Amino acid sequence: NNDTEDEERLWRDLIMERVTKSADACLTAINIMTSPNMPKAVYIEDIIERVIQYTKFHLQNTLYPQYDPVVIVMLYNKVCDIVSSLSELLEIQLLTDTTILQVSSMGITPFFVENVSELQLCAIKLVTAVSTS
Repeated sequence: NNDTEDEERLWRDLIMERVTKSADACLTAINIMTSPNMPKAVYIEDIIERVIQYTKFHLQNTLYPQYDPVVIVMLYNKVCDIVSSLSELLEIQLLTDTTILQVSSMGITPFFVENVSELQLCAIKLVTAVSTS
């Protein structure tokens, strides 16, 4: 029994480490894109779409199912940063209609989930950026 519990804990730790590294990669990409005076070549649509897919996946499958996001606070904070940074990106770069639809749904869903008030504040910024773009 102890071996099984240790193995499960190690497995969870490994998964969380990979999820966290992926969130860091998303944040790095978005931070580069939202830096001042970046050339147009930096705004790679595929990377933007992958950041959005990553964020939506973890919102729906990791954060929203947790009634109390304190359990996974590091991921929660990183996702909030990504959502906030996406709103800055929308002010800088025009995105395709498909991408805008993905971002719009990501910005609206936090308002139907409890205990994600910081994310809701970031989502307000995102929805505002979508409506002005």
